[in-house]
Amino acid sequence: MGKIKGFIEFDRLSESVIEPKKRIKNYREFTLAPKTKKLQEQGARCMDCGVPFCHSGCPLGNLIPDFNDAVYNNEWERALNILHSTNNFPEFTGRLCPAPCEEACVLGIVNPPVSIELIEKYIVERGFSEGWIKPEPPKNRTGKTVAIVGSGPAGLATAQQLNRAGHSVTVFERDNKIGGLLRYGIPDFKMEKSVIDRRLDILKAEGIIFKCNIEIGKEIKASQLEKDFDAVVIATGATVKREMPIPGANLHGVIQAMDFLPHNNKAVDGQHKREKKYLATDKNVIVIGGGDTGSDCIGTSNRQGAESVTNFEIMPKPSDSRTEENPWPYWPFKLKTSSSHEEGSHREWSILTKEFIGDENGHVKALKTVEVKWKKVPGERPQLIENSGSEKEWPCDLVLLALGFTGPEKSLPEQFGLSFNERGNIKGENNYQTVKPNIFTAGDCRRGQSLIVWAISEGREAAHQIDSFLTGSSNLPSKDKAGDLVAIQ
Repeated sequence: MGKIKGFIEFDRLSESVIEPKKRIKNYREFTLAPKTKKLQEQGARCMDCGVPFCHSGCPLGNLIPDFNDAVYNNEWERALNILHSTNNFPEFTGRLCPAPCEEACVLGIVNPPVSIELIEKYIVERGFSEGWIKPEPPKNRTGKTVAIVGSGPAGLATAQQLNRAGHSVTVFERDNKIGGLLRYGIPDFKMEKSVIDRRLDILKAEGIIFKCNIEIGKEIKASQLEKDFDAVVIATGATVKREMPIPGANLHGVIQAMDFLPHNNKAVDGQHKREKKYLATDKNVIVIGGGDTGSDCIGTSNRQGAESVTNFEIMPKPSDSRTEENPWPYWPFKLKTSSSHEEGSHREWSILTKEFIGDENGHVKALKTVEVKWKKVPGERPQLIENSGSEKEWPCDLVLLALGFTGPEKSLPEQFGLSFNERGNIKGENNYQTVKPNIFTAGDCRRGQSLIVWAISEGREAAHQIDSFLTGSSNLPSKDKAGDLVAIQ
């Protein structure tokens, strides 16, 4: 694969970016495309490692050494075909995935890993610019109809796969535009929405029908959807926001991140003007939650002109490298500094918020915290212990809660008569089938809040099972229990 000594000759390539002071003046993507030669050199770094652990690191099972080799040999269209054989939307994952494949890269044991995600992104960008990505409508229709509820990455992947199998697919979205969290959860500076729209043009041309502003369970009852379609797929995501039930949680200025971010995205899209309560301009902002959503809140607050941004994380500060608890090739829980952190923020670790303090008008003016530590008990979950005497008060004008999600909304699955597992997710068996044979589920509403690559993988696997249910067998690609591809069209 690649060049025999490429991993010795060439260093890891990181994507160049516009400097923070300039890029926070707008909501555009701020990465700069590398030269083709540099990408080929990065493809040359891919080793003939014998066992490509990057395959197992990627939930999609992307054929990484194969497309790396194609890029090294300047065979970009072949690289695109290889990439698309396992990933419907590499333009999404190439921007948003945390790249578990790179953490499983064999080269990463001793040197910086291959820049796999970067190569993936520019393979698909080359495909769009060259006009290689074209609609692939099915040659024949099966006469079977499928309704997909939810238009996030899981729903879109399911839709494209089933449509290509010849089924007639309709996607229902309760919001005003297609994309789910891709549209209204991910800020434009991480992925501009034209990236979604150009892929949607392909999906529409392939024959998929999209219906927005329709909430299944309200505008159309669940029973009616079952009558109208041969199969139904629930891909609504995990959208129930985790609350913070402490004193002062109902004060003005304490805002859920997934209210703050969609409001800003719609403003960037020109759909409305920003409301004052969702504005960070000239405010001291505290973001509670150290994950990707918290990072997105930081980047958005800086672009709105916040006076200061502080980020709280209840967990201790991770190490800069792997620890014995997460050895290669497993995902390493190490310190991550995002582009938003680099744009301006102060980070606090091992800190627990105890109370929101309000002013005479009922608006948050400060919050109280305490430092914590985690006690590890063999065979049990770590215990949270508060450090006495560590109480502190932090002045703030806006608090953004980026605490993740607890699971899917219950009303729609209940209307369908579906069951839930012990984690509160929709119960779907290994074949993605619910307690009703004609109703399937995929994505975060089935497995819980997860990565975009898992959502696309779930959609593809669900499509294979649904196709088998409708026709008795399926030629759609799937993965066996070992994670290897069983069939690739």
